[in-house]
Amino acid sequence: MTEQTGLSAARAGTAASVAASIELERNESLLRTGALQTAILTSPNFSIIATDEKGIIQLFNVGAERMLGYLAAEVVNRISPSDLHDPEEVIARAASLSEELGTTIAPGFEALAFKASREIEDSYQLTYIRKDGTRFPAIVSITALRDDYGTIIGYLLIGTDNSVRRQIELDLQEAKAAAEKASLAKSTFLSQMSHELRTPLNAVLGFAQVMESGSPLPTPAQKRSLDQILKAGWYLLELINEILDLAQIESGRLTLSREPVSLNQVMLECQAMIEPQAQRRGIRMTFPRFHTPYFVLADRTRVKQVLINLLFNAIKYNRPGGTVVVDCMPSPPNSIRISVRDTGEGLSPDKLAQLFQPFNRLGKEAGIEEGTGIGLVVAKRLIELMGGIIGVDSIVGTGTVFWIELSLCDSPQLAGEAHDAVAFYRPSAKAGAAMRTLLYIEDNPANLQLVEELITRRPDLRLLSAADGNLGIELAREFLPEMILMDINLPGINGIEVMKLLRKDPATAHIPIVALSANVVPSDIKKGLDAGFFRYLTKPIVINEFMDALGVALEFSATRKGNGAEKG
Repeated sequence: MTEQTGLSAARAGTAASVAASIELERNESLLRTGALQTAILTSPNFSIIATDEKGIIQLFNVGAERMLGYLAAEVVNRISPSDLHDPEEVIARAASLSEELGTTIAPGFEALAFKASREIEDSYQLTYIRKDGTRFPAIVSITALRDDYGTIIGYLLIGTDNSVRRQIELDLQEAKAAAEKASLAKSTFLSQMSHELRTPLNAVLGFAQVMESGSPLPTPAQKRSLDQILKAGWYLLELINEILDLAQIESGRLTLSREPVSLNQVMLECQAMIEPQAQRRGIRMTFPRFHTPYFVLADRTRVKQVLINLLFNAIKYNRPGGTVVVDCMPSPPNSIRISVRDTGEGLSPDKLAQLFQPFNRLGKEAGIEEGTGIGLVVAKRLIELMGGIIGVDSIVGTGTVFWIELSLCDSPQLAGEAHDAVAFYRPSAKAGAAMRTLLYIEDNPANLQLVEELITRRPDLRLLSAADGNLGIELAREFLPEMILMDINLPGINGIEVMKLLRKDPATAHIPIVALSANVVPSDIKKGLDAGFFRYLTKPIVINEFMDALGVALEFSATRKGNGAEKG
C-alpha cells in the first residue's frame, strides 16, 4: 500500500506539472498575442479603424489619430469612416456600386459595407481629409468582421499614407511625358528637315544628270566632277530617306498594312534588283527555289525594303569573289525564317552588341564603302512593327548570317467566299452597257489578281493598274477613269497623299476614289473618310460589299459626268 500510495502521488505530481506547463505556455501565448495586438493597434504607421455593423467607428488607433489629426474620442461612436473621405469619391463609389448591383445605394459607408458584406476583401485608393482640411492619398483595405455564426458584426479598415509613392508616380509620369515630348519634337524636326532637304537635292541631282548626258558631252575632268556630285547626292538622298523612316517610326506616324504578301514574288523582285550589283562586284548569289507558295502577314513595301537592305549589306561587306546565300525555311509553330548568309570577315561579339545602334558603322567610317549606319536600325524596327523578329549570327573570319522571321498566313481570299458563291457570280451590269474604266492603285500582285478576277464579272468595266502612287497619278490624268480603287500603304507616297493630289487637279477632282486597305482600325477608317475617300473598304474583300461599292461609285461618277462636274 505504501508503494502504491507513493506511485499515485508521483503520478499526480507529474500531471500537475504538465498542466502547469501547459497553462504557462498558454499564458505566454496570450501575452504574445496581446503584445502583437497592442503593437498593431498602437502602430503610428497604419491607420486602423473598426466599426460596428452600422458602420459607426468603434476603434480609432494611434496611427489613425496621427494620420488624420483627430483624437479617438472625437470620432468613436460619432461618425462613419466615409465622413473622413473625399465626398465626391464616396458619391462616385456609391454610384458605381449601384450600377453594378442594379439597385440604389445611398452615398456613404453603406456602399462600402455592402461590398464587404459580399465577403470580398476590398483594397482601393482614396483621398483622406484631415481634421485641418488638408488632403492626402491613401490605400485602404476593408474586411468584414463576423462572429462565430457568420453574422457581420463590423468592419475593419487598415490604411497607409500613399503620398510619397503617389508623388514618385507623378514625377515619373511627368518625366515620361517630357521625354516623349522631346522625342516627338526631335522626330518631327527630322521629318520636316528631311522633306525640306529633298527639294534642293532634287535640283542638284536633276541638273547634274542633265549635264552628264547633255550635248556636248562633258570633258573627262568635268565627268569626274559630275560623278562625285552624283555619288554624294545619291548617298545624301539615301541618308535623308532613312532618317525620315526612323523619324516616322519613333514618332508613331508610320502606318503599316499587315496583309498576305507573296514571299515568292517579293523574293523574285529583290533578286532582279540586287543581282546586277552583285555581278559588278564579283559576288555570286544563290536564291531559294520555292516549290510551295508562301504568304507572310506583313507590309509588302516594308518587307521588300528590309530584304534589300540585308542583301545589299551582304554584298557590300563581302570579300572579293565571295558568295551570298538566301534561304527560306519554316520556323514552327507558324512562321518562316528568311536568312541572308555572306562570306565576309564576320563580326566579333563586341561589334554584334553594337549592331543595331543608330549611326554606328562599327568602325567602317574610314572604309571605302559608304553607309549611313541607320539601315539596320530601321530594318529592325520595321520587322518588329510587323510582329516579326530579326537576328544575326556571325563568326569572325567566316561570315555573317542575318535572319528575319515573319508569321505565315493563307493566301489572300475573298471574305465569305464559300457563303457568297451565288453573289460572286451575280451579274452586275446590263448587256450592251458602255465600257467604263476603273484604275486600281495597288503594289501587292496577289491583291491585284483578286480584283482582276472580280472585275471580270463586270463586262462593262476595263481595269487599269498601277503599282505605286506616282504612276497612279499619271494614269489617272491620262485616262480619266470613272472611278479609282486605291490601297493606302503604297511605296513612295501613300494613298491619302495620292488622293489629295488628285483632288487638287481640276481634271481628276471629280473622280470618286474608294479605299481598299488592310488598315481596319476604326481610327484609320475615320481618318480615310475624313480625308475625302468616297468609300472605305477593308481587306479581305467582302464580295457583296465590294460590288455594291463599285456600283454606287460608278453611278455617282455618271451623275457627276452628266452634270458636267468634270468641267468645273
